[in-house]
Amino acid sequence: MRHPLPLNALRIFEVAARTGSYTEAGTELGLTHGAVSRQIAALEGWLGQKLFARDGRRMVATPTAKIFAAEVSLSFDRLAVAAEACGRPNARRILRVSAPTSLAMRWLIPRLGSYHSNHPHVEVVVTTVSCVQEELRGGVDLSIRRGVVREDIWPQHHVVPVLDDVDTLIMSPAQFAERPILEPADIEGHTLISSETRAGDWMKWLEAANLQHLTGLPRQTFDHFFVARQVVEDGLGIGIGPLPMLDIDIASGRLMTPLPDIRVPRTGYVAVFPRQTDPGNLVRDFVDWLIDEGLDTTKDNKEVCEAAN
Repeated sequence: MRHPLPLNALRIFEVAARTGSYTEAGTELGLTHGAVSRQIAALEGWLGQKLFARDGRRMVATPTAKIFAAEVSLSFDRLAVAAEACGRPNARRILRVSAPTSLAMRWLIPRLGSYHSNHPHVEVVVTTVSCVQEELRGGVDLSIRRGVVREDIWPQHHVVPVLDDVDTLIMSPAQFAERPILEPADIEGHTLISSETRAGDWMKWLEAANLQHLTGLPRQTFDHFFVARQVVEDGLGIGIGPLPMLDIDIASGRLMTPLPDIRVPRTGYVAVFPRQTDPGNLVRDFVDWLIDEGLDTTKDNKEVCEAAN
């Protein structure tokens, strides 16, 4: 009789494939590099094929192993859901949500208080990813990503649109008082701030403002939008920012939109969650709440911007 599938090794394999590193997997699981290596070797022996190949000093999952790891991740998620369904019905539930860093910081987390007030038995745990199009990871109930509703992108998941995204010009009120921007041409002489995670924002805004001849203006580029946003708030330049994320900053007076009528629509955000059992409709209810918050944000955004200006 064949030996039973080594479930512990399977879990370690999923983490190693997801993190792309035996060392990082060991750190996450509290194991040594050697222990991770031995468990991976045991699983390879059971499967009869290699799961990782050496690339310099790193062990990288093979293409087949990456597909296998995605299936393993979904299976563990299903086990977790089943276990929770068999648990105490009145116990506090944990809802794990993965979201892009800027969206989590500027839009999702500030709104969670209203969700928790109506769902006292649910604790929302938010983890962040640096790239809005990063692959889905195991260990979460719901992921928020930039995207559209297409079954071929995430075939094993439900995909639901939750938030629109519109770009416009942003600057600090102090900088506006010193050097106001009352029409598009007034941006000349200002320092343009951009980010690698939102590449192309300036090009599209300049086109919408009929300022294509200014595309060659020098810019200061930072690795992430939340850094660029802080630079703009500090009055060190002007930037392009998304209104759904920045409406709180605009309403509080930390930022302003000097030309709010010049807007560039972008691909919005979707909620992505597995096609599996959802005890008590916990995930679906949270998605419905996200949709309501997104609709409220879209409706109020223009009013907030006009009031702030």
